[in-house]
Amino acid sequence: MTGEQFTCIHKKHPMSSPNSSRFPLWIFMGIFLFLAGVTALTVWLIYRPHKPHFSVVGASIYNLNTSSPSFISTNMQFTVITHNPNSRVSIYYERLSAYISYHNQAITPAVELPPLFQEQHSTVVVSPILGGDDLSVSPDTTNGLQVDQSYGVVALRLVLLGELRWKAGVFRSRRYVIYVKCEMFVGFKKGCFGQVPLLGSPYCRVDV
Repeated sequence: MTGEQFTCIHKKHPMSSPNSSRFPLWIFMGIFLFLAGVTALTVWLIYRPHKPHFSVVGASIYNLNTSSPSFISTNMQFTVITHNPNSRVSIYYERLSAYISYHNQAITPAVELPPLFQEQHSTVVVSPILGGDDLSVSPDTTNGLQVDQSYGVVALRLVLLGELRWKAGVFRSRRYVIYVKCEMFVGFKKGCFGQVPLLGSPYCRVDV
């Protein structure tokens, strides 16, 4: 066979192609991510937490001294009910504080409340005592309170500020800031101290 030349052609085996080995892996990853997304969505729909409900059901005013134009002395107590509407999720309240404001002016110092834990579909009652001596305020605030007392109706806002975490089974969420504003009108005249009536239905807005 002199003079003849042979050319060897090397054929690659189909299984040796890098693309053919990666293709099943991408299919597997796609199926895995799809199932993980469906599972996460299902869990979220079952355990998604709803914001707690707050309401003011009682009020007492033991002192409200506005004789000084730039200072105020107060001593008040409010009964607040918080309800957890979730059937599968509990709530932890942490660093919760409360104060009273009048026309966006704080008229009591913030008082820290103890940590609270709410089971599913449970209700907790708190009755913080709020007040302080010689709290600095604007003259408009003392004048407005004096005018409202003369009419016998005082507009107040109870503010609750803190953090909460939701708990579902053994899992706990990260901390979320909770901000509660309860608008109310109380029947109060100067010199009449003690339990005061809540006029109308106080409304509490809850932001988380």
